[in-house]
Amino acid sequence: MFRQARWDEPLIFELGNKGRKGFIIPEPEEDVKRKVGKIKISEKILREKPPNLPEVSEVEVIRHYTRLTEMSYGVDNGPVPLGSCTMKYNPRIAWEISNDYRINMLHPLQDERTVQGLLEILYELQKWLANITGMDYCSLHPAAGAHGEFAGILIIRKYHELKNQLDRKSEIIIPDSAHGTNPASASMGGFKVVEVPSGEDGNIDMDALRSVVGESTAGLMITNPSTLGLFEENIVEISKIIHGVDGLLYYDGANLNGIMGYTRPGDMGFDIAHINIHKTFGSPHGGGGPGAGPVCIKDRLIDKERNIWLRDLLPGYRVVYDENTGLYKLVNNEKYSIGLLKAFFGNIIPLIWGYIYILMLGSKGLRTVTEHAVLNTNYFISLVKDIKGYDIPYGKNRYRKHEVVLSAKPLYDDTGVSAEDIAKGLLDAGFYAPTIYFPLIVHEALMTEFTESETIENIEKYAERLREISNVSYSDPDKAKKWPLNTSVRRVDNVRANHPKTLAPTWRIYVEKVCRKHDNC
Repeated sequence: MFRQARWDEPLIFELGNKGRKGFIIPEPEEDVKRKVGKIKISEKILREKPPNLPEVSEVEVIRHYTRLTEMSYGVDNGPVPLGSCTMKYNPRIAWEISNDYRINMLHPLQDERTVQGLLEILYELQKWLANITGMDYCSLHPAAGAHGEFAGILIIRKYHELKNQLDRKSEIIIPDSAHGTNPASASMGGFKVVEVPSGEDGNIDMDALRSVVGESTAGLMITNPSTLGLFEENIVEISKIIHGVDGLLYYDGANLNGIMGYTRPGDMGFDIAHINIHKTFGSPHGGGGPGAGPVCIKDRLIDKERNIWLRDLLPGYRVVYDENTGLYKLVNNEKYSIGLLKAFFGNIIPLIWGYIYILMLGSKGLRTVTEHAVLNTNYFISLVKDIKGYDIPYGKNRYRKHEVVLSAKPLYDDTGVSAEDIAKGLLDAGFYAPTIYFPLIVHEALMTEFTESETIENIEKYAERLREISNVSYSDPDKAKKWPLNTSVRRVDNVRANHPKTLAPTWRIYVEKVCRKHDNC
């Protein structure tokens, strides 16, 4: 029986006592004092009063965070099958190398000649990612997947601007099975979002697509495989339709784990693609971040007279190799680039993590990753497809790729037990819940992705728990609605949790209402 640790753990600010220390900074050595002299900090940058920091010993800090860890759950504890988030195992060797002080103590303003090893790594990573996606050039600059999406949208915008047609190229087409960040990115880029539905087979409804494509179409955003876990079978035809009106095809790389090594976005006709290093290539995801979202392009001529190519629009910096000097250098496409989207180069640590992941596996290994991920998904389907209360809408008889979306609508209609109740039931048995209520086109959705990390035994245990939940729901639905009972935190009161009085929507509100009230700013 699963029982999660439950500690009555206070905030670290509530621990310790005045004057207690965990570390004493040593005085400068006499030799250093003689050479440097007295160190005087400018009054302009001095605090008026000391910062409000907890006064705790080292052992208090260790115990505090160890207890919090025991109350938590992560990929080190068991499967985290959050569909489309691709929460795979993070190899420890990548953690060890990427956290080497010779890497994390480098400064972005160092002379390029002093960081040639790092630049060589990033140069090779650019090449590898371009090859994996079938693209020509990559920028490692964007800091996350949604950041890479936004970069792609700005590239589409700049493309039409340079062709003097931005006034009429005002729409981005997005399937109804897309990730929620897609329409958000398109809207932030100044475009109107046009949604197209999915057919019963799970593909884009081609008649609907043809009806909305026109002179105002700036591009189309799509991930393949889709959020339903299905490969878009009409992708080549879709590419021809979008290119036929001088639109650009954008690839959301969140689901690359389902095709890597077998097919490439560039071969399907995509012009732009972003990659989630923290999904496909093994760097930590979510709270273990930060992430990295490189954006890659299939080079194409934009303006022959001015010799402008799509590569000239890439954001931030790229690493190039100068054969004359034998040095790696950072270059910035200053004239036509969409510009800097963050400070300096990018999130180096997750990029190095991804580099190590690719280096360890090689091309055959990456292909095997895809094979195992797809096999795990379809094995899971074989175990749950006949369980009472669950359904698999869209393309019922098609194989899935990296993930599958179950619908618990039959269970809900029969018993009143919802997808949220199922998720709580999984937590109660020591499993992590899948993504629920997404995509929106699937009622009572349970989007599940085991990735290549999981064993057959873990998948079987997960499926068996879903069967147990079904049995309990049909025999005693009230019991199902009381889960979880074994976790460190029980069900929250959703009404109270969503009440404005319990939230601080902005930092300004926190400072004005809380910080100043307690005089601990």
